[in-house]
Amino acid sequence: MKKQKLSLIGSVSLGTGVMIGAGIFVLMGQIAELVGDLFPIAFIAGAIVVGFSSYSYIKFSNAYPSSGGVAKFLSKSYGPGTATGTFSLLMYVSMVVSESLVAGTFGAYTLRLFPEEYAGYASMLGVGLIAIAYIVNISGNKVIEATATFTAIIKVVGISVLAISGLIISGLPTITGTYVSEAGGNLPEGFGFIAALALSILAYKGFTTITNQGGDIENPHQNIGRSIMISIMICTLIYVVLALSVAGGLSIPEIIATKDYALAAAAEPVFGEWGLLMTIILAIIATVSGVIASIYSASRMFGMLSNMKQVPNIKRMGNLKNPALIFTVSLAILLTILFDLTRIASIGAIFYLIMDIAIHWGLFRYLRKEFEFNPVIPLIALVLDGIILGAFIYLKYLNDSFVLIVAFVGIVLIILSERLFMISHTDSSGIMHMEMDEEDMNDMM
Repeated sequence: MKKQKLSLIGSVSLGTGVMIGAGIFVLMGQIAELVGDLFPIAFIAGAIVVGFSSYSYIKFSNAYPSSGGVAKFLSKSYGPGTATGTFSLLMYVSMVVSESLVAGTFGAYTLRLFPEEYAGYASMLGVGLIAIAYIVNISGNKVIEATATFTAIIKVVGISVLAISGLIISGLPTITGTYVSEAGGNLPEGFGFIAALALSILAYKGFTTITNQGGDIENPHQNIGRSIMISIMICTLIYVVLALSVAGGLSIPEIIATKDYALAAAAEPVFGEWGLLMTIILAIIATVSGVIASIYSASRMFGMLSNMKQVPNIKRMGNLKNPALIFTVSLAILLTILFDLTRIASIGAIFYLIMDIAIHWGLFRYLRKEFEFNPVIPLIALVLDGIILGAFIYLKYLNDSFVLIVAFVGIVLIILSERLFMISHTDSSGIMHMEMDEEDMNDMM
C-alpha cells in the first residue's frame, strides 16, 4: 500500500508549528531578561545565525532525503558508531526538550484563564497536552497534516493581526540598549547579548524537524529545502514584528515579571480583556500544534536511530504500537514535570548547539567530495555556534550552574550508553554490524 505523503504546505505547517509554539510565547520574556529592549534585535541576529546554519541542513537534505533527517546526515559524516549515536541523541533529546518547553508554555498561558491559586498546575496541563498530542500522532500523517495546516493558518493570521495592531496602537518602541540585567551584569559589554542568541536560535530550531520528513514528503529533494527556507522567513517576520509590539506595550521590568506569559501580559493594556483572551486562545492553539508537530518529528528520528542500529531495537518492545512515539512522549512528560521553563530552554539550547556544531563540522570536514557546496558557509556557522555556546555556558555558570550540571550529566550518560551499545554490536574482528535491514530501509524512504 502506497504511503500517504506530506505536501509542501503541510511540511511548512509542521515546521512553523514547532518554531512558533516555543519561540513567541515563552522565549521572548527570557531573552528580554538578558538584553532588555534589545530583544527584538536579538531575534533578527538569531535569524541571521540560523540562516547560515540552515545551509548545511538544506545541502544534506537535497543529497540524502530521509525520515532520519539529522541522524542520517551525521551517519553520512561520521559513519556508524559512537559519534553519530551521541550527536544524534543530543538532537533527539533537544527536540523532546522543546516539546516540554512548549507543553509548559501551554500550561502557563492556559492558567491565565483561572484564579491565581491554580498557578501550580501548569506542568499538569502540559502533561495533558502531551497525552492529547500522542493520540493525534497515532492517527496517521493525514490527520497530523490537517491539524498542523489548520492551526498554522489560525495562529499565523491571528498573531500577525495581534502584532500589527499592537504596533500601530503602541507605536515603535524606543531602543536604547542601556538595560543591564541581573543575570548578565557581571559579563563584559555585549557578552550578554551574544549569550542570549542561544535562546533566540532555539526559537528557530524547529526548522531542523523538517529534515525528518524525507520519507514522508512529496518531492523531497526539492521540497525539504524549500520548506526550511519558507518556515524560517515566516517565523522571522512574525517574531520581529511581535517583539516590537510587545516592547511598545510593556516596560522591560513588566516583560521580565511576566516572562512565562509575556505576550498575554502585553496584550491586556493595549486591547483590554478581549485582547488578553484572544492572545491566550492563540497561545493555546500555537502550543497544541507545536507539541503535535515536535512529537511527530522526534519520534520519527528515534525510530530511524533504531533502524540504523544506533540505539536498541525498539521493535522488540512487545506488541506496542509505535514504541518510538511512546518513548518520546514518556520522556517529554518526565521533563515537563521536573524542570521549569527557563531551565528547560537552557538545557535544550546547549544540547542543540553542540549537535549543530557537529553537523557543520561533518559537512565541512568529511563530505567535500560527496556533493557540491560552499565550504565557507558551514565553517562560518560553526564559528558562530561556538562563540554563542561559549558565552551561554559562561552565563549559566554565573547565575544557574545547576543547568550546566544537568546538561553535563545528560551528555555523559548519552556518551556512555552509546559506547556500551556500540561495544555490544562489535564482533571479535572489530566490525560493527550497523547495516539496516531491507524492511527498515523501505520504511524510512
